[in-house]
Amino acid sequence: MAAIQPRISVAYTNDATVIAFTDERILEDIDVRALREAVESVVEQAPRIHLVLDFRHVKFLSSAVLGLLIRISKRVYEQEGELRLCNIHPGIYEVFKITRLTNVFEIYEDVERATRSFSSRP
Repeated sequence: MAAIQPRISVAYTNDATVIAFTDERILEDIDVRALREAVESVVEQAPRIHLVLDFRHVKFLSSAVLGLLIRISKRVYEQEGELRLCNIHPGIYEVFKITRLTNVFEIYEDVERATRSFSSRP
């Protein structure tokens, strides 16, 4: 059986590491597990990471992804890093509001604003 490859791209800037999810739908448990492994691998390699998760392509996601985001957030902060989310589709943003995850995550319109938010901190 072939290994599942998460569909993400990783870019490094001076101020942040940007992980973009490239799938429109993140619904299956196997996809969520693959994403978890891929993102955690990036986080583990960079203590004090400034991480931006870019949802530009994502239109649908399962509740398991919300749990994954909380897990990633916990891991990033344990390593004294910071996390930002951006480009969240309006339908998904509504779920964030209903579940009050807008109070948990810093969410920005785009990658540029999310990345800039790191350098604007003292």
